[in-house]
Amino acid sequence: MDLQAFKNIIQEKVSSLIKRPGKPKELGRHILLKYIFKELFNYFLIAFLFLFVIFFVNNILLIGEDLLKKHAPVNDVIMIMVYSIPAIVSQSVPFATLIGFLMCLGRMMSDNEIFIIRASGFAYKYIFIPVITLGIIIFAVSFFVNDYLQVLSNVKYKQLLSKISRSTPTIVLEPNSIKQIGSSTVVIGDVEGNTVSDVIFFNQDNTDSKSIIIAGESTLKDSKKDGVVLQLDMSDAMMLSFNQNKADYDVLKSKSILLNVFDTDFFGKASQSASTYTFFDLNKKIKEMKENKNNDFSVINQWNMELYKKISIPFVSVLFAFLAFSIAFLFGKYNGLTMGLFTGVLICVLYWAMQITGQLLVVHNQYNAFWCIWASDIVIGIAGLILGIILVKK
Repeated sequence: MDLQAFKNIIQEKVSSLIKRPGKPKELGRHILLKYIFKELFNYFLIAFLFLFVIFFVNNILLIGEDLLKKHAPVNDVIMIMVYSIPAIVSQSVPFATLIGFLMCLGRMMSDNEIFIIRASGFAYKYIFIPVITLGIIIFAVSFFVNDYLQVLSNVKYKQLLSKISRSTPTIVLEPNSIKQIGSSTVVIGDVEGNTVSDVIFFNQDNTDSKSIIIAGESTLKDSKKDGVVLQLDMSDAMMLSFNQNKADYDVLKSKSILLNVFDTDFFGKASQSASTYTFFDLNKKIKEMKENKNNDFSVINQWNMELYKKISIPFVSVLFAFLAFSIAFLFGKYNGLTMGLFTGVLICVLYWAMQITGQLLVVHNQYNAFWCIWASDIVIGIAGLILGIILVKK
C-alpha cells in the first residue's frame, strides 16, 4: 500500500467520525475547532490550578502564618489572603497558558491526532485558530484582573494591613531586627508584649540633616489618630542631630518622648503607588508628571515600568500560545505530554528571570523602561516567529 492510499483510508475514517451524513464539510470543521478548543482549555485549567496552588502557598500562607504568630485577628488574616488572590491569578495565567497549551498540543502530536487531522485534509490553520483565539481570550481576562481587580485588591490590602498594624503593633516592630521605616533605619531590641527593650533610629531628611535617636525601654501604643500606625512612648531618650559639617551638632535629652509611626512611612503612600492605579489613570498620571519639570527621569521611568507591565505580562499569553503551537508540532512527536511540561516550565523560568532583570535595570540603573519590560515579550515573539517559519517550511 502506497502513502497516498494510506492517506485516503485515514481521510475516510476521520470523515466518518467528524462529519454527519448529509451535512456539509463545515460541520466537520466546526466539530474539530470545538474539540481542540475544549482540550486546550482543559489543559490550561489544570496548569493554572497547579501554578495557583504553588504561588498561593509560597506567597500567601507564609504571610498569613507570620501574622497569626503575632496574634493578628484571624478574620483579618483571611481577608489579607483573599485580597492577594488577584495578584496570584495575574502571575499564574500567562505561565499556565504556555504549559497547558504545550502539554495539550504535545499529547495530540504524540498520539498521532495531529497526523490524522492533517491526513484528513485539514490545514494547520484549523488547529491554529482555536490556539490563538483562546490565547487572546486569556489575555483579555488576565488584563482585566491585572488592571482592575488587582488594583482594587491592592488598595484594600494596604488599608487592612494598616488596620492590623494598629490593633497589633508588634507586627510593625519585630524583635531583634533592623527595619527601614520611611527615611529611618530602626534597630529594635527585644519585644515582649507591647514593650521594646531598646530602640535606635537613624534618620536622614532631604536637606542632608541627620539625626540619631536612642531610647531605653519603650512602650508600643495603639494610636487612634488617622494615618498613624502606632506610637512609641520612649523613656530616657537622647537625640543627636548634625548636618554635613559634623563639627556642629545638637544633643537633646528627655525622660520621655512620644514618637508617631505613620502608615505612609511603613506601607508607602498609596496615592503615589503605581499599584493603586488602573492603566488609564496611570497613563494620565504619567502625562501630568512629564508636564511637571520638577520630576526627574528616574521617577517617571519607574512609573512607565509599571504602565508597561500592565500590558506586557498579560499580552505574553498570546505570544506563549503561538510559541506552544510551533514547539509542540516540531518537537512533540515522542512523549509530547512530558516534553510540554518540562519545556514549558523551563521557558517560564527564563521569561520570569528576564522580567525581574529588566525591572532591576530600571530601578537601579535607570535604563529605558520600555525596552527593559518589553524585551522578554519581544524575545518570546521572535522565537515563536522563527519556529513558526520552520514549521511551515517543514
